[in-house]
Amino acid sequence: MSPPRIDHPTAPSRSPRGFATLAQRIARRLLVVCAVLTIAIAPLHAEPLTPLRSASLPALDTPSPLLGVAALDGRTVAIARNGAWSLTPGDAAWTALRAGDTATDTATLAALIGDGAHAYVVSDASAGATAVAQLSLDERDLRLAPLPPLPAALSEVRGALSADSLFVAGRDAGGAMRLFQRGLADATAAWSAVAIWPGAGAPRSLAVQTHSLFVAVADAHGGADRLLRWSAEHGWRQAGAVPGQVLPGAGRALGQAHVLYPVIAPGATAATPMTYQTITNAWAPLPGAQLAGAQLTAAWPDGLLWTHASADGRRTAFTTAQVQANKLLLHWLDWLVIVVYLAGMIGIGLYFYLREKRNSTANFFVGGRSIPFWAAGVSLYAANTSSISFIAIPAKAFESNWQYLTNNLIAVLGLIFVAIWIVPLLRRLDLMSVFSYLETRFHPAIRMLASALCILTQIGSRMSVILFLPALAIATITGISVFWSVLLMGGFTIVYTAMGGMKAVIWTDFVQVIVKMGGAVFAIGFIVWQLHGGFGEFLAIARAEDKMHLFDFSFDMTKATVWGFVFLVLFDVVLTFPKDQVLMQRTLSTKSDREAGRSIWAFAAIMIPGGFVFYMIGTALFVYYKAHPERMNPLLPIDATFPLFIAAELPVGVTGLIIAGIFAAAMATLSGIMNSVATLISVDFYEKLAKRGTAKKSVFVAELTTVAVGLVGIGAALLLSRFDIHSLFDVSIELAGLLGGGFAGAYTLGMFTRRANSPGVAIGIGISIVLTLVIWSFRLVHPYFYLAISILLCIVFGYLASLLFPPPARSLDGLTIYRDKDAAAAAAPASP
Repeated sequence: MSPPRIDHPTAPSRSPRGFATLAQRIARRLLVVCAVLTIAIAPLHAEPLTPLRSASLPALDTPSPLLGVAALDGRTVAIARNGAWSLTPGDAAWTALRAGDTATDTATLAALIGDGAHAYVVSDASAGATAVAQLSLDERDLRLAPLPPLPAALSEVRGALSADSLFVAGRDAGGAMRLFQRGLADATAAWSAVAIWPGAGAPRSLAVQTHSLFVAVADAHGGADRLLRWSAEHGWRQAGAVPGQVLPGAGRALGQAHVLYPVIAPGATAATPMTYQTITNAWAPLPGAQLAGAQLTAAWPDGLLWTHASADGRRTAFTTAQVQANKLLLHWLDWLVIVVYLAGMIGIGLYFYLREKRNSTANFFVGGRSIPFWAAGVSLYAANTSSISFIAIPAKAFESNWQYLTNNLIAVLGLIFVAIWIVPLLRRLDLMSVFSYLETRFHPAIRMLASALCILTQIGSRMSVILFLPALAIATITGISVFWSVLLMGGFTIVYTAMGGMKAVIWTDFVQVIVKMGGAVFAIGFIVWQLHGGFGEFLAIARAEDKMHLFDFSFDMTKATVWGFVFLVLFDVVLTFPKDQVLMQRTLSTKSDREAGRSIWAFAAIMIPGGFVFYMIGTALFVYYKAHPERMNPLLPIDATFPLFIAAELPVGVTGLIIAGIFAAAMATLSGIMNSVATLISVDFYEKLAKRGTAKKSVFVAELTTVAVGLVGIGAALLLSRFDIHSLFDVSIELAGLLGGGFAGAYTLGMFTRRANSPGVAIGIGISIVLTLVIWSFRLVHPYFYLAISILLCIVFGYLASLLFPPPARSLDGLTIYRDKDAAAAAAPASP
């Protein structure tokens, strides 16, 4: 017995002009406040944000000089020819270690290579260093796990360690410099030779950061060192001159994009700790410590450890220096702006809660189909530009260039096709869940399967990232933990979305777009104003560093190229646009087919300038921090670059407004996801399975589901916060491709073919998911291709599988882009 049909009464259409006028007034007043604060309040002065705090460790009395120092899982190890020692966890006293069979190797130690958690020993043989072993501690026993020997014996050994590779450099028996690399995942992996750096000078230091090897090379005439950078993709490149000479063997990665070097400036006797920013190639001194008489160095948590002679000259002294990241607390005026913004969002939700009837699913899910096209278009843009756009895209542009902006430009062409062909087709069907189409075209099981996958995609790949990103920003700016930031933002969004339904979502989106775009444009203008050369300096540096590079026409599938974006837009926008309930629900909220199409045109018109704004922020940040490297915090992830700028550089009050913009970017998308997922659960599952469902109960279920979805999203964001992620923008792309592509091809098969049937589509979805996971596990292509490949696999295998089953027996008139022949013949006028 089929479930009872639930009617969806539509409330009488009410003019949105009153509320639109109110929204515009709010936006104008926020911009006026921003302008006044810009004029009235001066920016902060440029001072180093991260001083060092030095501390002394107990001195060690050894009869012979130390050969190496390293940190192993929180314990400091010192090795000399006659023994080895470690500091107890409380750093109270040195304890002698039992070397056992490792004594010979440690006594002939040529280099001790560590990263603060792991360490490797390179030992001398009779004609040079060839033996390599991993160093470990077992209580008081020092152990060595041998690795394959180096291909050539080396002297003057230097090394560097990353998460997955070990690099060793030195001079061979013939006097030539050699560089070897070995992967750490396989204990039996062989060493591979790496082309030596230009000039082949003696290396002072090796360090690994940002997927690259950095080598400080000594000047043959005693001048400043050269810094060179090597990666498997680009080979050797000049990374600029060192402002002095790096201490031999010193240098360690710090954070995600810095290297900490002790540098002896010309004419100085003590080394100054300096950070090298691997993205901007800029150097900045860290005040608070000097390395006078340093002998050996090693990585230390957020800093360096070095040895030097004790005051009495008879022992070895140990000193540490740690980077101190001070929290940048908000001014009361900033808090006032944020509170007013959040109160305004709750007020909009309350307004629609009190104004609208709660017994109409059409009101709650699609705003009574009374939303004007321009508001729906702005809301589409708001939903499409989340905190990923506000935080992760500027970080991506800061780190690289504008290459990903190509997707926006090509997507506009795809949206034109969608506005003309796809949206009118679905709008005529009077849907609330776009997955209702799959039931009408195929089978209820296809609808529920696709709807479930969409729910998983929205919560897993979007809500978690969108909630975590601004929480990271708020934690950076205010000192509030990520945990409480996620709860605060998620909680407010749950409240106004559950109360106001789709109308609250769309009209809050309208205000939020004004807030976040106003803040973004202001940030760009502020950075240009801070530069001595103004816009000319900004443009010159951006061009010189190729930061505005847009198009890559290569055919490399491991990169984000123009052809890759064309491929993605074809499958993600042109052929499968209806897969996104969050976006489609806004077009379905308009008054007519024509209005729905015009909302897509409005969305496309905003997308290009909006995209340029967010990528321009990243370029502006690059130019600013290249000129002011001391204003960076080397401990923060790259994704926190824009939040750091907001907190440390912008005037009081404006900081609060742009934080409100960060809230707006996240909450606009979160509210849409919550409402859309609630719609899917209520319409696609509750109404299909409930035996005595009513419209009023369906709305109540949707309200409860909104709360539940919000809580699950909060949990997913908190789980994500436990991982050290290099780029959340890349993570969001990867997750969307893995979770969201399988079901999307069903729309293409439904709208563009007459032969596809439900068994074939189900098979296509299953094969697509499995094969995409295989491609992901072997890292065969760039993550940007996952979604398009998954959709293509679903289309190909779904269509081929459909050929094994009978074609659809029912009429497909109005369900494909083609007209049904029988219906067309019936509608044609009879011939005379």
